[in-house]
Amino acid sequence: MTGTRRRSLQLPHTVSADRPATARRRGVSRWRLFWTGLLYVALGSAMLVGLMQLPERLDAFLLLSTSIAKLIAGLQGVVVGLLQLLAVALVVLVALLALVLLVGGMVRLVRCLLPRPRRPRVSS
Repeated sequence: MTGTRRRSLQLPHTVSADRPATARRRGVSRWRLFWTGLLYVALGSAMLVGLMQLPERLDAFLLLSTSIAKLIAGLQGVVVGLLQLLAVALVVLVALLALVLLVGGMVRLVRCLLPRPRRPRVSS
């Protein structure tokens, strides 16, 4: 019984007979490495030159201060909006509580004014 199990659990061979198992994949050629490296250096240099010319074209501190001011104004608007929303929710909750109290009070008053049903006497 163990002999049949061993045969059924064997994995198939993945190496073909005509190709040796130690065959290497062909690496990237030196020319391709050279040209991609040269391209990366050229793109990086062009980006740095563009960044160096940026302060001449616009005032960086003015841009930074206006963006920070707009960010603060936006955050202030968000906070004010949230506070207003919370105030509205609080008013709605107080109104609902007042309605619940009114309905509960009216029910109790009506129960108080209605005659109580008589209980039947239990004879012993």
